[in-house]
Amino acid sequence: MNLQNIIVQCEKWLCEKVHEAHSSGIVLGLSGGIDSSVLAALGGEALGREKVLGIIMPCHSIDEDEQDARLLASELDINFMRVDLTNTFDSLIISFGIELSPLARSNLKARLRMATLYSVAQTANFLVCGTSNRSEYETGYFTKYGDSGVDLMPLAGFLKREIREMAKILHVPEKIITKAPSAGLYKGQTDEDDMGFSYEVLDEYLATGHINDNKARDRIDAMHTRSEHKRKPIPIFRPDFTGVK
Repeated sequence: MNLQNIIVQCEKWLCEKVHEAHSSGIVLGLSGGIDSSVLAALGGEALGREKVLGIIMPCHSIDEDEQDARLLASELDINFMRVDLTNTFDSLIISFGIELSPLARSNLKARLRMATLYSVAQTANFLVCGTSNRSEYETGYFTKYGDSGVDLMPLAGFLKREIREMAKILHVPEKIITKAPSAGLYKGQTDEDDMGFSYEVLDEYLATGHINDNKARDRIDAMHTRSEHKRKPIPIFRPDFTGVK
C-alpha cells in the first residue's frame, strides 16, 4: 500500500465532505494521542490550519496527555482551546444519587466531550470529526454516543499500524508516535491492557484473518459481536397501516 497516495485520497474526501455540508471547517478532541494527532495533521493539510480546531478536554486526566496535545497543536500550528470538564463531571456524578459503575463513569466522560465538541462546532459552523481507527471500530473499543458521536470518521478505515505510519509521514512528534495507546483514564492505563491483546495481533487478524493465539481470536470475535449494535443505525419500528381501520 502506498500510504502517501492514500493520505491524499483521505484529504480530498475530507474536503469534499466539509464542502458538501456547507461547513467552515472541522473540530476534534485533542487527547495527546496518535489518532487525534494524525487527524489534526490531515485536517490541516486538507483544509488549511485555520479551519481546524482542536479541543483539549481534561476530566480527571493525566497532565502529560495535555502537554502532548499542546505540543501537537504547536507543531502543526492549529488553533486549539481548553475546556475543563472536571467540575461538570463531578457535579453530574453527585446529581445521579447512585453509584455508577466504573464503565459508566468512563463513558460519561466521553459523552460530555461529545456534547462539548458539538456545542463548539455548531457555534463555529464546523463538523465534528471522530478519531476512532479501524482496530477500535471493529472491536467496539469506543463509546456509543461518545467518541462515536460525530459527523465524520476519517480514520475508521485504517488499522492502528497504518495510523503509526501515517503519523511519520505527517510529521507527528516522535514522542506521540511512540507513547503507549491509552484512553487516559488513569495513570498507567493502556488500550492493550484493557483489550487483552496487542494492536499487532489485532491488526494482523483484521488484515489477514490469521492469528496464532486462539484465546485472542476468541476475544476479538466476541468483542466484535457484542459491539455490533454500535456500528448499526438506530432500529426504527415501521408500522404497517395496510388494512388498519
